[in-house]
Amino acid sequence: MKIKYLVIRFSSIGDIVLTSPVVRCLKQQVEGAEIHFVTKKKHAALVASNPYIHKVHTFSGNINQLINELEKEQFDYVIDLHQNLRSNRIKSRLKIPAFSFNKLNFQKFVLVQFKVNRLPQKHIVDRYLETLSVFDVKNDGKGLDFFIPENEGFDKSQLPPAFKNGYVAFVIAGTYATKKLPADKITEICNHANFPIVLLGGKSETEAGEKIMRETNGNVHNLTGKISLNQSASLVRDAKLVLTNDTGLMHIAAAFGKKILSFWGNTVPEFGMVPYQPHPTSKIMEIKNLRCRPCSKLGYKKCPRKHFRCMREQDVDSAVNWIVRNFNS
Repeated sequence: MKIKYLVIRFSSIGDIVLTSPVVRCLKQQVEGAEIHFVTKKKHAALVASNPYIHKVHTFSGNINQLINELEKEQFDYVIDLHQNLRSNRIKSRLKIPAFSFNKLNFQKFVLVQFKVNRLPQKHIVDRYLETLSVFDVKNDGKGLDFFIPENEGFDKSQLPPAFKNGYVAFVIAGTYATKKLPADKITEICNHANFPIVLLGGKSETEAGEKIMRETNGNVHNLTGKISLNQSASLVRDAKLVLTNDTGLMHIAAAFGKKILSFWGNTVPEFGMVPYQPHPTSKIMEIKNLRCRPCSKLGYKKCPRKHFRCMREQDVDSAVNWIVRNFNS
């Protein structure tokens, strides 16, 4: 007997990757489960190659058009992992049993505004999976999934010769400036770590990437804004180490079980979105006991206090030592 599920998560890159255990566990543990996934059109590639997903439905700006498409599918259940106005409209129109993720926005507000932590000590992946408890679905402990089509990876023959025997992937991207390690700190790490380093990020990081490459010792190859997400993901997959801000490629690195050094600025691990089941030598870098931190659950274009201590005080020596210890181990 076929049971049709609609899983909803519109954005963003990291959040969508973090839903992958829900899709896998539901497909593998519920007999006859057929999984459909709704996301924004620009994020469809993140789930298009997932073998546990039967069909991807995309939102391009017209919610009524999307709902009309979904109504034709005659789903049995909705698993809402986004819980916003759009997902609520879908649930209202489909009129079928729905199970929704609690975003705990009030608890996040209390932590940001009053620095009082009332959030559960539980990763968001485990909270996502709680939406499936009524179906007796359990966490299989296999971590995150990310699938790269064979023809969409990066051709490593295009890397400089010195990179062929291994490199560090340094993800300098971030949705908000206050989640990004400053370019001069990245430059300092690169100059003190005598290993090949590939810079990864989007078009908004291109200028910073070029500046870092100019000011380093020839061990940096800048690919920010030059390659696709899947190409970046394949470089992360094949890297010896991954250094990263709190951003989508961090979670993709976790999906591949990489050794991850993550830098945390205005956001904090207590929000429940640290790398999920990464390599055990992974490490979180953060400046604890700052009265202003976290200043936002998302981020800002610039530090509200103008000092940006959460990133400016990151310890370069600790980062370099971690690279040296783990590159060849």
